[in-house]
Amino acid sequence: MSDEEDVAPAVKKSRVFYGSLEEKERERLSANVASSSATGSDAVRAGIEAGNINISSGETLEIEERVSERQQEALAEFERRRRARQITVSTDDAEVKAGLRALGEPITLFGEGPADRRERLRSVLSVVVWVGLQNTWLHDLNIFSLTNHSDARLWLARYSLPRAMRRLEAARTQKEVTEATKTIRQQELHKSLRNLNNFCSQIGDDRPISFCHFSPDSKMLATASWSGLCKLWSVPDCNLIRTLRGHNTNVGAFVFRPQAGVSLNQSDVSLASCAADGTVKLWNLESDEPVADIEGHSERVSRVSWHPSGRFLGTTCYDYSWRLWDLEVQEEILHQEGHSKGVHDLTFHPDGSLAATGGLDAFGRVWDLRTGRCVVFLEGHLKEIYSLHFSPNGYHLATGSGDNTCKVWELRNRKCLYTVPAHQNLLSAVRFQPTDGHFLLTGAYDNTAKVWSHPGWMPLKTLAGHEGKVMGVDVSPDGKLIATCSYDRTFKLWLSE
Repeated sequence: MSDEEDVAPAVKKSRVFYGSLEEKERERLSANVASSSATGSDAVRAGIEAGNINISSGETLEIEERVSERQQEALAEFERRRRARQITVSTDDAEVKAGLRALGEPITLFGEGPADRRERLRSVLSVVVWVGLQNTWLHDLNIFSLTNHSDARLWLARYSLPRAMRRLEAARTQKEVTEATKTIRQQELHKSLRNLNNFCSQIGDDRPISFCHFSPDSKMLATASWSGLCKLWSVPDCNLIRTLRGHNTNVGAFVFRPQAGVSLNQSDVSLASCAADGTVKLWNLESDEPVADIEGHSERVSRVSWHPSGRFLGTTCYDYSWRLWDLEVQEEILHQEGHSKGVHDLTFHPDGSLAATGGLDAFGRVWDLRTGRCVVFLEGHLKEIYSLHFSPNGYHLATGSGDNTCKVWELRNRKCLYTVPAHQNLLSAVRFQPTDGHFLLTGAYDNTAKVWSHPGWMPLKTLAGHEGKVMGVDVSPDGKLIATCSYDRTFKLWLSE
Protein backbone atom coordinates (compact mmCIF):
# COMPACT_ATOMS: atom_id res chain seq x y z
CA MET A 1 0.00 0.00 0.00
CA SER A 2 1.45 3.38 -1.09
CA ASP A 3 1.52 6.63 0.90
CA GLU A 4 -0.75 8.35 -1.64
CA GLU A 5 -3.56 5.91 -0.90
CA ASP A 6 -3.52 6.76 2.88
CA VAL A 7 -4.37 10.44 2.28
CA ALA A 8 -8.06 11.31 3.11
CA PRO A 9 -10.22 12.56 0.23
CA ALA A 10 -10.74 16.34 -0.03
CA VAL A 11 -13.96 17.80 1.50
CA LYS A 12 -16.34 19.39 -0.97
CA LYS A 13 -16.64 23.11 -0.29
CA SER A 14 -20.05 24.86 -0.24
CA ARG A 15 -20.66 27.41 -2.90
CA VAL A 16 -21.27 31.03 -2.06
CA PHE A 17 -23.70 32.97 -4.24
CA TYR A 18 -23.32 36.68 -4.58
CA GLY A 19 -26.33 38.86 -5.21
CA SER A 20 -29.92 39.31 -3.77
CA LEU A 21 -32.50 36.52 -3.30
CA GLU A 22 -35.32 38.90 -2.26
CA GLU A 23 -37.45 38.33 -5.32
CA LYS A 24 -37.25 34.52 -5.04
CA GLU A 25 -38.19 34.67 -1.33
CA ARG A 26 -41.24 36.87 -2.00
CA GLU A 27 -42.50 34.47 -4.63
CA ARG A 28 -42.10 31.50 -2.26
CA LEU A 29 -43.98 33.20 0.62
CA SER A 30 -46.89 34.35 -1.52
CA ALA A 31 -47.31 30.85 -2.91
CA ASN A 32 -47.45 29.34 0.65
CA VAL A 33 -50.08 31.87 1.83
CA ALA A 34 -52.34 31.20 -1.09
CA SER A 35 -52.21 27.45 -0.67
CA SER A 36 -52.86 27.59 3.13
CA SER A 37 -55.86 29.96 2.82
CA ALA A 38 -57.42 27.76 0.24
CA THR A 39 -56.87 24.68 2.36
CA GLY A 40 -58.21 26.37 5.54
CA SER A 41 -61.39 27.66 3.99
CA ASP A 42 -62.03 24.28 2.44
CA ALA A 43 -61.57 22.59 5.85
CA VAL A 44 -63.99 24.97 7.61
CA ARG A 45 -66.57 24.53 4.90
CA ALA A 46 -66.27 20.76 5.13
CA GLY A 47 -66.68 20.88 8.93
CA ILE A 48 -69.86 22.99 8.72
CA GLU A 49 -71.36 20.63 6.14
CA ALA A 50 -70.54 17.60 8.32
CA GLY A 51 -72.22 19.23 11.36
CA ASN A 52 -69.06 19.34 13.41
CA ILE A 53 -68.99 23.16 13.52
CA ASN A 54 -72.13 25.00 14.70
CA ILE A 55 -72.75 28.57 13.70
CA SER A 56 -75.28 30.49 15.86
CA SER A 57 -78.17 32.37 14.38
CA GLY A 58 -77.56 35.54 16.44
CA GLU A 59 -78.50 34.19 19.90
CA THR A 60 -76.31 35.42 22.85
CA LEU A 61 -75.85 34.29 26.49
CA GLU A 62 -76.38 36.99 29.14
CA ILE A 63 -73.27 36.55 31.32
CA GLU A 64 -74.02 39.70 33.31
CA GLU A 65 -77.17 38.12 34.79
CA ARG A 66 -75.14 35.18 36.09
CA VAL A 67 -72.51 37.50 37.55
CA SER A 68 -75.13 39.65 39.31
CA GLU A 69 -76.72 36.54 40.83
CA ARG A 70 -73.38 35.45 42.28
CA GLN A 71 -72.81 38.95 43.62
CA GLN A 72 -76.20 38.94 45.31
CA GLU A 73 -75.46 35.56 46.92
CA ALA A 74 -72.12 36.86 48.21
CA LEU A 75 -73.75 40.01 49.60
CA ALA A 76 -76.44 37.92 51.26
CA GLU A 77 -73.76 35.78 52.91
CA PHE A 78 -71.92 38.86 54.17
CA GLU A 79 -75.21 40.21 55.56
CA ARG A 80 -75.89 36.90 57.31
CA ARG A 81 -72.44 36.94 58.91
CA ARG A 82 -72.99 40.53 60.03
CA ARG A 83 -76.26 39.55 61.66
CA ALA A 84 -74.57 36.56 63.29
CA ARG A 85 -71.95 38.81 64.87
CA GLN A 86 -74.71 40.96 66.38
CA ILE A 87 -76.53 38.01 67.93
CA THR A 88 -75.48 37.28 71.50
CA VAL A 89 -75.84 33.61 72.40
CA SER A 90 -75.74 32.18 75.90
CA THR A 91 -72.54 30.49 77.05
CA ASP A 92 -74.54 27.97 79.09
CA ASP A 93 -74.44 24.72 77.10
CA ALA A 94 -77.80 23.59 78.47
CA GLU A 95 -79.46 26.79 77.23
CA VAL A 96 -77.78 26.40 73.83
CA LYS A 97 -79.16 22.86 73.50
CA ALA A 98 -82.61 24.08 74.53
CA GLY A 99 -82.42 26.77 71.88
CA LEU A 100 -81.44 24.31 69.16
CA ARG A 101 -84.28 22.02 70.20
CA ALA A 102 -86.75 24.91 70.04
CA LEU A 103 -85.63 25.65 66.49
CA GLY A 104 -86.01 22.03 65.39
CA GLU A 105 -82.28 21.49 65.03
CA PRO A 106 -80.31 18.51 66.41
CA ILE A 107 -79.01 19.45 69.86
CA THR A 108 -75.61 17.92 69.13
CA LEU A 109 -73.62 16.57 66.22
CA PHE A 110 -70.93 13.93 66.16
CA GLY A 111 -67.67 15.34 67.49
CA GLU A 112 -69.23 18.72 68.30
CA GLY A 113 -68.11 20.58 71.42
CA PRO A 114 -69.87 23.35 73.36
CA ALA A 115 -68.12 26.12 71.41
CA ASP A 116 -69.00 24.53 68.04
CA ARG A 117 -72.59 24.04 69.16
CA ARG A 118 -72.80 27.67 70.20
CA GLU A 119 -71.55 28.84 66.79
CA ARG A 120 -74.04 26.54 65.05
CA LEU A 121 -76.88 28.09 67.03
CA ARG A 122 -75.62 31.55 66.12
CA SER A 123 -75.53 30.55 62.44
CA VAL A 124 -79.07 29.16 62.57
CA LEU A 125 -80.37 32.29 64.27
CA SER A 126 -78.81 34.47 61.60
CA VAL A 127 -80.73 32.62 58.86
CA VAL A 128 -84.22 32.62 60.39
CA VAL A 129 -86.28 35.74 60.84
CA TRP A 130 -83.79 36.87 63.40
CA VAL A 131 -85.28 40.22 64.33
CA GLY A 132 -88.54 38.79 65.59
CA LEU A 133 -86.78 35.84 67.17
CA GLN A 134 -84.30 38.01 68.97
CA ASN A 135 -87.15 39.95 70.55
CA THR A 136 -88.90 36.76 71.74
CA TRP A 137 -87.01 33.56 72.34
CA LEU A 138 -83.52 35.08 72.33
CA HIS A 139 -84.77 37.44 75.02
CA ASP A 140 -84.40 34.52 77.45
CA LEU A 141 -81.20 33.17 75.92
CA ASN A 142 -79.11 36.32 75.91
CA ILE A 143 -76.40 36.77 78.51
CA PHE A 144 -77.71 40.28 79.06
CA SER A 145 -81.46 39.89 78.47
CA LEU A 146 -83.63 42.78 77.45
CA THR A 147 -85.46 43.58 80.71
CA ASN A 148 -83.63 44.33 83.94
CA HIS A 149 -80.32 43.42 82.31
CA SER A 150 -80.75 46.05 79.63
CA ASP A 151 -81.59 48.54 82.34
CA ALA A 152 -78.40 47.50 84.15
CA ARG A 153 -76.33 48.13 81.04
CA LEU A 154 -77.83 51.58 80.63
CA TRP A 155 -77.26 52.26 84.32
CA LEU A 156 -73.59 51.21 83.98
CA ALA A 157 -73.15 53.53 81.01
CA ARG A 158 -74.69 56.48 82.84
CA TYR A 159 -72.56 55.73 85.90
CA SER A 160 -69.22 55.25 84.13
CA LEU A 161 -69.26 58.11 81.61
CA PRO A 162 -69.27 60.99 84.17
CA ARG A 163 -66.55 59.23 86.18
CA ALA A 164 -64.44 58.89 83.03
CA MET A 165 -64.89 62.59 82.31
CA ARG A 166 -63.80 63.52 85.83
CA ARG A 167 -60.77 61.23 85.57
CA LEU A 168 -59.71 62.79 82.27
CA GLU A 169 -60.20 66.28 83.67
CA ALA A 170 -57.97 65.40 86.64
CA ALA A 171 -55.36 64.05 84.20
CA ARG A 172 -55.43 67.34 82.27
CA THR A 173 -54.98 69.26 85.50
CA GLN A 174 -52.08 67.02 86.49
CA LYS A 175 -50.48 67.59 83.10
CA GLU A 176 -50.25 71.31 83.81
CA VAL A 177 -48.05 70.68 86.86
CA THR A 178 -44.41 71.51 86.13
CA GLU A 179 -41.88 68.72 85.76
CA ALA A 180 -39.84 70.07 88.67
CA THR A 181 -42.83 69.80 91.01
CA LYS A 182 -43.59 66.28 89.78
CA THR A 183 -39.97 65.24 90.35
CA ILE A 184 -39.94 66.62 93.89
CA ARG A 185 -43.19 64.81 94.75
CA GLN A 186 -41.89 61.58 93.27
CA GLN A 187 -38.64 61.79 95.22
CA GLU A 188 -40.54 62.41 98.47
CA LEU A 189 -42.81 59.43 97.80
CA HIS A 190 -39.86 57.15 97.00
CA LYS A 191 -38.08 58.27 100.16
CA SER A 192 -41.18 57.51 102.20
CA LEU A 193 -41.59 54.08 100.63
CA ARG A 194 -37.96 53.17 101.26
CA ASN A 195 -38.58 53.85 104.96
CA LEU A 196 -41.46 51.37 105.24
CA ASN A 197 -41.18 49.20 108.35
CA ASN A 198 -43.27 46.61 110.13
CA PHE A 199 -45.62 48.61 112.30
CA CYS A 200 -47.81 45.79 113.63
CA SER A 201 -47.84 42.00 113.46
CA GLN A 202 -50.81 39.95 114.62
CA ILE A 203 -51.68 36.26 114.68
CA GLY A 204 -54.96 36.24 112.86
CA ASP A 205 -56.12 32.63 113.01
CA ASP A 206 -55.20 28.99 113.59
CA ARG A 207 -55.02 28.36 109.85
CA PRO A 208 -53.32 30.28 107.00
CA ILE A 209 -54.77 33.74 106.27
CA SER A 210 -55.70 33.84 102.61
CA PHE A 211 -56.93 37.41 102.08
CA CYS A 212 -56.86 40.90 103.61
CA HIS A 213 -58.70 44.08 102.65
CA PHE A 214 -58.92 47.61 104.10
CA SER A 215 -62.24 49.34 104.71
CA PRO A 216 -63.04 52.45 102.63
CA ASP A 217 -62.32 54.71 105.61
CA SER A 218 -58.98 52.92 106.35
CA LYS A 219 -60.11 52.23 109.94
CA MET A 220 -60.72 48.47 109.66
CA LEU A 221 -59.02 45.47 108.10
CA ALA A 222 -60.90 42.36 106.98
CA THR A 223 -59.09 39.01 106.94
CA ALA A 224 -60.19 35.61 105.62
CA SER A 225 -58.78 32.28 106.73
CA TRP A 226 -58.67 28.66 105.65
CA SER A 227 -60.51 27.83 108.87
CA GLY A 228 -63.68 29.34 107.37
CA LEU A 229 -63.64 32.33 109.72
CA CYS A 230 -63.75 35.95 108.61
CA LYS A 231 -62.53 38.61 111.02
CA LEU A 232 -62.61 42.38 111.33
CA TRP A 233 -59.68 44.20 112.96
CA SER A 234 -59.24 47.80 114.05
CA VAL A 235 -56.52 49.84 112.35
CA PRO A 236 -53.83 50.67 113.31
CA ASP A 237 -53.88 48.93 116.73
CA CYS A 238 -54.92 45.54 115.26
CA ASN A 239 -57.54 44.69 117.90
CA LEU A 240 -60.19 42.14 117.00
CA ILE A 241 -63.60 43.75 116.44
CA ARG A 242 -65.75 40.83 115.32
CA THR A 243 -65.49 37.23 114.14
CA LEU A 244 -67.93 36.30 111.36
CA ARG A 245 -68.96 32.64 111.17
CA GLY A 246 -70.73 31.19 108.17
CA HIS A 247 -68.28 29.26 105.99
CA ASN A 248 -67.26 25.66 106.62
CA THR A 249 -64.18 25.56 104.41
CA ASN A 250 -61.34 27.68 103.00
CA VAL A 251 -62.41 31.29 102.45
CA GLY A 252 -60.90 32.76 99.30
CA ALA A 253 -61.78 36.45 99.68
CA PHE A 254 -63.47 38.84 102.12
CA VAL A 255 -63.99 42.36 100.76
CA PHE A 256 -65.61 45.60 101.90
CA ARG A 257 -68.33 47.28 99.87
CA PRO A 258 -67.10 50.64 98.48
CA GLN A 259 -69.31 52.79 100.76
CA ALA A 260 -69.08 50.58 103.86
CA GLY A 261 -68.52 52.60 107.02
CA VAL A 262 -68.80 55.88 105.11
CA SER A 263 -72.32 56.37 103.76
CA LEU A 264 -73.91 52.98 104.51
CA ASN A 265 -75.76 52.13 107.68
CA GLN A 266 -74.46 49.43 110.01
CA SER A 267 -77.40 47.21 109.01
CA ASP A 268 -76.76 47.50 105.26
CA VAL A 269 -74.79 44.90 103.34
CA SER A 270 -71.18 45.97 103.79
CA LEU A 271 -69.02 42.91 103.03
CA ALA A 272 -68.96 39.85 100.79
CA SER A 273 -67.03 36.59 101.09
CA CYS A 274 -66.55 33.41 99.06
CA ALA A 275 -65.28 29.92 99.79
CA ALA A 276 -63.94 26.81 98.12
CA ASP A 277 -67.30 25.02 98.37
CA GLY A 278 -68.91 27.54 95.98
CA THR A 279 -70.73 29.56 98.64
CA VAL A 280 -70.93 33.36 98.54
CA LYS A 281 -72.20 35.23 101.59
CA LEU A 282 -73.12 38.84 102.31
CA TRP A 283 -72.53 40.47 105.69
CA ASN A 284 -73.30 43.69 107.55
CA LEU A 285 -71.38 45.41 110.36
CA GLU A 286 -73.87 44.54 113.10
CA SER A 287 -74.25 40.77 113.04
CA ASP A 288 -71.87 37.83 113.26
CA GLU A 289 -74.09 35.84 110.90
CA PRO A 290 -74.46 36.33 107.13
CA VAL A 291 -77.47 38.36 106.04
CA ALA A 292 -77.79 36.64 102.65
CA ASP A 293 -76.38 33.82 100.54
CA ILE A 294 -75.76 33.97 96.78
CA GLU A 295 -76.42 30.58 95.24
CA GLY A 296 -75.66 29.25 91.79
CA HIS A 297 -71.99 28.25 91.80
CA SER A 298 -71.26 24.55 91.43
CA GLU A 299 -67.49 24.71 91.97
CA ARG A 300 -64.92 26.71 93.90
CA VAL A 301 -65.40 30.47 94.02
CA SER A 302 -61.92 31.95 94.37
CA ARG A 303 -62.61 35.71 94.44
CA VAL A 304 -65.40 38.23 94.88
CA SER A 305 -65.12 41.90 93.94
CA TRP A 306 -67.45 44.88 94.32
CA HIS A 307 -68.23 47.18 91.43
CA PRO A 308 -67.18 50.79 92.29
CA SER A 309 -70.86 51.73 92.53
CA GLY A 310 -71.51 49.12 95.20
CA ARG A 311 -74.61 47.93 93.33
CA PHE A 312 -73.01 44.95 91.57
CA LEU A 313 -70.91 42.07 92.87
CA GLY A 314 -68.60 40.01 90.67
CA THR A 315 -67.64 36.40 91.42
CA THR A 316 -65.09 34.12 89.75
CA CYS A 317 -65.58 30.38 89.64
CA TYR A 318 -63.57 27.34 88.66
CA ASP A 319 -66.35 26.27 86.27
CA TYR A 320 -64.54 28.43 83.66
CA SER A 321 -66.91 31.38 84.14
CA TRP A 322 -67.46 34.56 86.11
CA ARG A 323 -70.73 36.17 87.10
CA LEU A 324 -72.15 39.59 87.85
CA TRP A 325 -74.93 39.99 90.40
CA ASP A 326 -77.26 42.97 90.77
CA LEU A 327 -78.06 43.38 94.46
CA GLU A 328 -80.87 45.86 93.85
CA VAL A 329 -82.96 43.39 91.85
CA GLN A 330 -81.30 40.44 93.63
CA GLU A 331 -80.50 38.36 90.58
CA GLU A 332 -77.67 37.28 88.32
CA ILE A 333 -77.41 39.57 85.31
CA LEU A 334 -74.29 38.15 83.66
CA HIS A 335 -72.90 34.64 83.42
CA GLN A 336 -69.84 34.93 81.23
CA GLU A 337 -67.57 32.21 79.93
CA GLY A 338 -64.44 32.81 77.87
CA HIS A 339 -61.60 31.09 79.72
CA SER A 340 -60.56 27.51 78.96
CA LYS A 341 -59.81 26.82 82.63
CA GLY A 342 -60.96 28.12 85.99
CA VAL A 343 -61.26 31.90 86.49
CA HIS A 344 -59.26 32.93 89.57
CA ASP A 345 -59.44 36.71 89.96
CA LEU A 346 -61.60 39.66 88.95
CA THR A 347 -61.12 43.42 89.21
CA PHE A 348 -63.20 46.40 88.09
CA HIS A 349 -62.06 49.53 86.30
CA PRO A 350 -62.15 52.71 88.44
CA ASP A 351 -64.76 54.19 86.11
CA GLY A 352 -66.97 51.11 86.44
CA SER A 353 -67.10 50.45 82.70
CA LEU A 354 -64.72 47.49 82.44
CA ALA A 355 -63.94 44.27 84.27
CA ALA A 356 -60.73 42.24 83.97
CA THR A 357 -60.49 38.51 84.67
CA GLY A 358 -57.48 36.23 84.97
CA GLY A 359 -57.60 32.47 84.73
CA LEU A 360 -55.67 29.29 85.19
CA ASP A 361 -55.29 29.18 81.38
CA ALA A 362 -52.58 31.90 81.69
CA PHE A 363 -54.72 34.42 79.79
CA GLY A 364 -56.40 37.61 80.91
CA ARG A 365 -59.46 39.24 79.42
CA VAL A 366 -60.93 42.72 79.73
CA TRP A 367 -64.70 42.90 79.35
CA ASP A 368 -66.94 45.87 78.56
CA LEU A 369 -69.79 45.65 81.07
CA ARG A 370 -71.99 47.87 78.91
CA THR A 371 -72.02 45.37 76.04
CA GLY A 372 -70.85 42.11 77.61
CA ARG A 373 -68.05 41.73 75.05
CA CYS A 374 -64.36 40.98 75.51
CA VAL A 375 -62.48 44.07 74.34
CA VAL A 376 -58.85 43.18 75.23
CA PHE A 377 -57.15 39.79 75.26
CA LEU A 378 -54.05 39.60 77.47
CA GLU A 379 -51.61 36.99 76.20
CA GLY A 380 -48.04 36.70 77.45
CA HIS A 381 -47.88 34.90 80.78
CA LEU A 382 -46.47 31.40 80.79
CA LYS A 383 -48.48 30.14 83.76
CA GLU A 384 -51.69 30.86 85.66
CA ILE A 385 -52.81 34.43 86.41
CA TYR A 386 -53.62 34.75 90.10
CA SER A 387 -54.21 38.50 90.51
CA LEU A 388 -55.16 41.60 88.54
CA HIS A 389 -55.57 45.26 89.43
CA PHE A 390 -56.35 48.46 87.50
CA SER A 391 -54.30 51.59 88.02
CA PRO A 392 -56.21 54.75 89.02
CA ASN A 393 -55.02 56.35 85.76
CA GLY A 394 -57.48 54.06 83.95
CA TYR A 395 -55.20 52.69 81.24
CA HIS A 396 -52.70 50.47 83.08
CA LEU A 397 -53.51 46.97 84.29
CA ALA A 398 -51.17 44.81 86.40
CA THR A 399 -51.31 41.01 86.39
CA GLY A 400 -49.47 38.60 88.69
CA SER A 401 -48.75 35.08 87.52
CA GLY A 402 -47.37 31.71 88.48
CA ASP A 403 -44.40 32.39 86.17
CA ASN A 404 -42.96 34.66 88.94
CA THR A 405 -43.52 37.85 86.92
CA CYS A 406 -45.81 40.84 87.05
CA LYS A 407 -46.86 42.32 83.72
CA VAL A 408 -48.16 45.84 83.27
CA TRP A 409 -50.48 46.20 80.27
CA GLU A 410 -51.15 49.36 78.29
CA LEU A 411 -54.86 49.20 77.48
CA ARG A 412 -54.75 52.07 74.99
CA ASN A 413 -52.70 50.08 72.49
CA ARG A 414 -53.51 46.64 73.94
CA LYS A 415 -49.90 45.63 74.53
CA CYS A 416 -47.69 44.62 77.42
CA LEU A 417 -45.94 47.76 78.62
CA TYR A 418 -43.39 46.15 80.94
CA THR A 419 -42.61 42.79 82.53
CA VAL A 420 -41.40 43.04 86.11
CA PRO A 421 -39.24 40.03 87.10
CA ALA A 422 -40.68 40.47 90.54
CA HIS A 423 -40.15 37.38 92.69
CA GLN A 424 -38.61 33.94 92.98
CA ASN A 425 -41.95 32.18 93.31
CA LEU A 426 -45.49 32.66 92.04
CA LEU A 427 -47.21 36.01 92.57
CA SER A 428 -50.33 35.78 94.70
CA ALA A 429 -51.42 39.45 94.69
CA VAL A 430 -50.77 42.78 92.93
CA ARG A 431 -52.09 46.21 93.98
CA PHE A 432 -51.64 49.75 92.70
CA GLN A 433 -51.59 52.69 95.08
CA PRO A 434 -55.32 53.57 95.22
CA THR A 435 -54.90 57.36 95.35
CA ASP A 436 -52.54 58.17 92.46
CA GLY A 437 -51.15 54.83 91.32
CA HIS A 438 -47.58 56.02 91.84
CA PHE A 439 -46.37 52.68 93.15
CA LEU A 440 -47.17 49.00 92.68
CA LEU A 441 -47.27 46.40 95.45
CA THR A 442 -46.68 42.70 94.77
CA GLY A 443 -46.87 39.69 97.09
CA ALA A 444 -45.51 36.24 96.35
CA TYR A 445 -44.88 32.75 97.66
CA ASP A 446 -41.21 33.58 98.28
CA ASN A 447 -42.35 34.99 101.68
CA THR A 448 -41.89 38.62 100.61
CA ALA A 449 -43.85 41.58 99.30
CA LYS A 450 -42.19 44.24 97.17
CA VAL A 451 -42.90 47.87 96.31
CA TRP A 452 -42.16 49.11 92.77
CA SER A 453 -42.17 52.62 91.35
CA HIS A 454 -44.76 53.52 88.74
CA PRO A 455 -43.65 54.45 86.16
CA GLY A 456 -40.08 53.20 85.99
CA TRP A 457 -40.73 49.88 87.75
CA MET A 458 -37.71 50.23 90.02
CA PRO A 459 -37.70 48.16 93.26
CA LEU A 460 -38.13 50.56 96.16
CA LYS A 461 -38.62 48.27 99.15
CA THR A 462 -38.76 44.58 100.01
CA LEU A 463 -41.16 43.83 102.85
CA ALA A 464 -39.58 40.79 104.48
CA GLY A 465 -40.77 39.36 107.77
CA HIS A 466 -43.24 36.60 107.06
CA GLU A 467 -42.14 33.03 107.71
CA GLY A 468 -44.55 31.64 105.13
CA LYS A 469 -45.97 32.40 101.72
CA VAL A 470 -47.51 35.86 101.29
CA MET A 471 -51.06 35.11 100.19
CA GLY A 472 -52.56 38.58 100.07
CA VAL A 473 -51.63 42.28 100.09
CA ASP A 474 -53.57 45.53 100.19
CA VAL A 475 -52.98 49.30 100.35
CA SER A 476 -55.24 51.48 102.51
CA PRO A 477 -57.45 53.92 100.57
CA ASP A 478 -55.60 56.87 102.09
CA GLY A 479 -52.30 55.38 100.87
CA LYS A 480 -50.61 55.41 104.28
CA LEU A 481 -50.69 51.73 105.30
CA ILE A 482 -49.82 48.46 103.61
CA ALA A 483 -51.20 45.13 104.83
CA THR A 484 -49.82 41.66 104.09
CA CYS A 485 -51.21 38.28 105.15
CA SER A 486 -49.43 34.98 105.05
CA TYR A 487 -49.48 31.22 105.25
CA ASP A 488 -47.77 31.62 108.65
CA ARG A 489 -51.22 32.62 110.11
CA THR A 490 -50.23 36.25 110.66
CA PHE A 491 -50.98 39.57 109.06
CA LYS A 492 -48.70 42.59 109.23
CA LEU A 493 -49.16 46.32 108.82
CA TRP A 494 -46.36 48.38 107.27
CA LEU A 495 -45.98 52.10 107.84
CA SER A 496 -43.41 54.64 106.76
CA GLU A 497 -41.44 56.18 109.62
